[in-house]
Amino acid sequence: MNKKMALASAPIRIVVIDESELFRAGIGLLLDGHPGFQVVGMAGDQEDALSLVKLEQPDVALVSISQNDGRNLALLPEILAVGESTRVLVISGSSDLDVNRRAIHLGATGLVSRDNPPEILIKAVEKVYAGEAWLDRSTTASILRDLSPRKGMQKRDPDEVKIGRLTNREREIVKMVGKGLKNKQIASRLCISDVTVHHHLTSIYSKLEVGDRLELLIYAYCNGLAELPH
Repeated sequence: MNKKMALASAPIRIVVIDESELFRAGIGLLLDGHPGFQVVGMAGDQEDALSLVKLEQPDVALVSISQNDGRNLALLPEILAVGESTRVLVISGSSDLDVNRRAIHLGATGLVSRDNPPEILIKAVEKVYAGEAWLDRSTTASILRDLSPRKGMQKRDPDEVKIGRLTNREREIVKMVGKGLKNKQIASRLCISDVTVHHHLTSIYSKLEVGDRLELLIYAYCNGLAELPH
C-alpha cells in the first residue's frame, strides 16, 4: 500500500490478541508506528478479545497462535461472528502444520509465521485488509507438501473433471489470482470490468468447489493452475 494513499485515507484499524503482554506491546508499537495503521486495542484472553472486537469493529484482528497447541483457534469463528467486517490475520508460532491448516479453514484470511521479519507482517496486514488472502512462502510450501498428491500418483479424476470445466478466460484469471493480483488489476489487464471479474470468480469458485480466494489459491497451487510465489 502506498504510504501517501494510506495517510490520505482512513487508517487500517487493528486489534492485537495474544496471551503475552510483552508480545502485544511489541506488535502494537510496530504497527501503530506504521503510516496508515492504527492499533485500537489489545487483549490477552478470549473473553476480552471478543468484547474488544465487538466494541471496536476493527478492520483486521491479529490473532496469535501458541506453539503447537493452537489455543486461540476456537476464537477465530467467534471473532468473525461479532466483527461485521473484520478480517483475521493469524501470527503462528506453531510448527504443527495441522494447526495452521485449521486456522485457514476456521476463517483466517491470512497466516504469518512468527519467524518472519516485521516488513512481512506489515505487508500481510495490508493485503488482508484489501481483501486478499495471505500465506507466506514457507507456510504455502508446507501446506502444499501436505496437500499435494504423493509422487507417482496420478491426479484424482474428480479434480480433472472440475478443472476441465474452466474456460480459458477462467484459467487465465486463476493464474493472475495466483500472482496476487487484485480484481481491479485483473480487470485492467484483461480490459474487462471489475464486475465481470467478480462474475468469473464466482463461476470459478463454483466449478472448483472452493469457498473463497484463499481456498482457490491453495487449490490452484496444488493442481498446477498457478505458479508458486518465488
